[in-house]
Amino acid sequence: MKNRKNIIPRLHNALKRELREHRSSFIIYTILRALVIGVLIFTVVTENYESAFLCLLTLVLLIVPSFLQVALRIELPTMLEITMLIFIFAAEILGEIFNFYSIFPFWDTVLHTLNGFLAAAIGLSLVRLLNKSDRLLIYLSPLFTSIVAFCFSMTIGVFWEFFEFSMDRFLGFDMQKDTVIHTISSVMLNPTGENDPVVMENISDVTVSGHDLGLGGYLDIGLIDTMQDLFVNFIGALVFSVLGYFFVKNKNDDSVVVKLIPHKKDKDKDYLADQTD
Repeated sequence: MKNRKNIIPRLHNALKRELREHRSSFIIYTILRALVIGVLIFTVVTENYESAFLCLLTLVLLIVPSFLQVALRIELPTMLEITMLIFIFAAEILGEIFNFYSIFPFWDTVLHTLNGFLAAAIGLSLVRLLNKSDRLLIYLSPLFTSIVAFCFSMTIGVFWEFFEFSMDRFLGFDMQKDTVIHTISSVMLNPTGENDPVVMENISDVTVSGHDLGLGGYLDIGLIDTMQDLFVNFIGALVFSVLGYFFVKNKNDDSVVVKLIPHKKDKDKDYLADQTD
């Protein structure tokens, strides 16, 4: 019962200690947090409340790596933690608020590829922790470990696309960026109503309610962006899963994989348990 008392103050204290554990990641966190707060103040002053919401969301997400380490009693390698922090800032602040997704067409592709890579790393570490647990009665081979890591990464990618769709659908955002295309194929264009698609090619202008969109083509609403995101997530997940397979099989502690997969905390670094009421 004692361990359940005052859980919020204990969790807050554990998070503070966790944040300061690694000097390099703490410096990055502090810099990014200050930048986000600065952007938040600017968006509130300019009454851009949509961007202000994204800033608040980013501040919460920046705490997530430390929270996971405290709550799950795992240790994130410094390289992985710093990469996660920069990834969050690059996606939400630079990508959404400063419009890097439109300014740099490759921005979204790079982030989703990296997301697939990092999520596979987390998935691999979860399986390794389970394999080392005395409570688990089965043992997953290197092949199945890499498959689970791959599937975990793809699941994270799918849930993120669900999130983007929900934000666009219910809050009027545009996280699923649209694509201008010049050819469409649809059975809804078939005047007979049969399941035989009609193809329209060389589309150069589209008029909606008498207004020319001026895009030089037909506007695809998010579908192509979503599928591209999932495809590059697939590539990132596949690359790490292959690396993870050889890492688990050969038990190579010099592999770069070691610097990217979480492991179980040492008892002296379990800050949530190392407190007295």
